[in-house]
Amino acid sequence: MKILESFRNVFAVPDLRKRVLFTFALLAVYRIGAHVPTPGLDPKALEEFFKASAGGLLGFLDIFSGGALRRLSVFALGITPYITASIILQLLTVVWPFLEKLSKEGEMGRRKITQYTRYGTVVLSVVQGAGIALWLWSSQTPTGKFLAVRDPGSDAGKLGFVLMAILTLTTGTAFVMWLGEQITERGIGNGISLIIFAGIVVNLPAASWKLMQQVQRGQLSLFPALILMVFMVAVVAAIVYVERAQRRIPVQYAKRVVGRRVYGGQNTYLPLRVNTGGVIPIIFAVSIIQFPQYLASAFKSDFMKAMANQLSIGQPLYNFFYGVSIVFFCYFYISIIFNPTDTAENMRKYGGFIPGIRPGKATADYIDDVLTRITLIGAVYLVVVALIPEFLMMGFKVQSIPGIGPWLDSNLPAFVTQGLGVPFFFGGTSLLIVVGVAMDTVQQIESQLVMRNYDGFLKKGRIRGRRA
Repeated sequence: MKILESFRNVFAVPDLRKRVLFTFALLAVYRIGAHVPTPGLDPKALEEFFKASAGGLLGFLDIFSGGALRRLSVFALGITPYITASIILQLLTVVWPFLEKLSKEGEMGRRKITQYTRYGTVVLSVVQGAGIALWLWSSQTPTGKFLAVRDPGSDAGKLGFVLMAILTLTTGTAFVMWLGEQITERGIGNGISLIIFAGIVVNLPAASWKLMQQVQRGQLSLFPALILMVFMVAVVAAIVYVERAQRRIPVQYAKRVVGRRVYGGQNTYLPLRVNTGGVIPIIFAVSIIQFPQYLASAFKSDFMKAMANQLSIGQPLYNFFYGVSIVFFCYFYISIIFNPTDTAENMRKYGGFIPGIRPGKATADYIDDVLTRITLIGAVYLVVVALIPEFLMMGFKVQSIPGIGPWLDSNLPAFVTQGLGVPFFFGGTSLLIVVGVAMDTVQQIESQLVMRNYDGFLKKGRIRGRRA
């Protein structure tokens, strides 16, 4: 078969085989570290606590850590601090001239910004680790057990526990960051995306088995289960379709005579992807929206507790800010990686033009307008896909909407307000990450095979991957 032959070709090329095996080895190290517990915690109390809060934000974030958050392992913070630090540095690049100048200095400037991102990751890991440590020290299970191994009647040993937890979690995050960078540099694919991908995929068999058990026990009837499977296939098909969708702007190049050679005179196109950012906007939004939870755990006040409750998963305010954050990061990310002015200038320099559009500023404005419209479509698509897990798991908690909440709660169908109780692993966000990262990785492997005169995975055409 064609696919089997392509897999044989992957391992027939020494350099490519080395890259693939290196990627698998580092992902295996990551999965092993996700089972190393943080010192000073009660494993049974942790399991009881997370079972009670499986449908909340902690359960959602646990997907991205591959179960490390549930076990509060040394990798519990995962790659989230690194992503948050990247967001902050990219925002500062726009408003701070010093970083803007660095970003334009080529490879040396990018290395310097990467170094600052690492420092920011450590700082954020310390802050988040302190919040988690304080929360662990004071939190109890529904049966009254403390999550930390401590004397219930005193705070003796609190400082030592907090410092040890901060050191452990910060070190774990720094190590995960290093793993991601090594995979990107010496392996196949984007290391950060593959780490998140591995954390989700490793839980899919358990989620599938749980769904089968629900059907066997009568907790979920067969018909809704079949509808769920059809729905999942439809979501995967929609994700593949949109991830490959492009808006092609026709470009013509005038003929140029240089010496005795004639250049140009050809028709081509400028491909603009509908969803240029891939899963990056969703990952950024998840990283930002969890901050109130950390603040609420670090600062015990009625205001912080109320804010954390309103921003808990399924609440209207959470859905609103989650959707707005995704739309914002879609436009923010595209503004960083794509500059219409530079594209128009490069086209003009080599004699290219868009039919009916004057070269220069008019071309840049036209490209910017097209990009703005298709990015809006991509942003709406991401918002819909990202909110599917909340709807499937626990519905939309409309009763907390001021004024009309109780009326909506009593008039809407039960599955809208209460959900279907489907595991998060079958939600749109998880499927988007899994499918998107898989497409990108296969595309990179195919590019390596074609570059070495081997056939790729597809006999006709090539996989158009996306940025991860």
